[in-house]
Amino acid sequence: MPADKEALLAEEISLRRLRRSMDITAALLSQADLTLNEAQKLVAGAKRTALELFPDKEETFDLIYGSRFRRILAERYQLQ
Repeated sequence: MPADKEALLAEEISLRRLRRSMDITAALLSQADLTLNEAQKLVAGAKRTALELFPDKEETFDLIYGSRFRRILAERYQLQ
């Protein structure tokens, strides 16, 4: 398999893993019986996972998933 196809396949696998991890995190934040502190630790763990998969993409994480998780936390814990 050519190197560019291998790189593309590796990126697709990373994207699937990222998407799955973020969806699971969102589901846990929405449905699990967590304290606010536990929920914040879960978000921090999700961010670590994302940055392991895609280093130097912290801004992208904050824009896409950070806002999603903040919205869930605000609704769930009545934060302003």
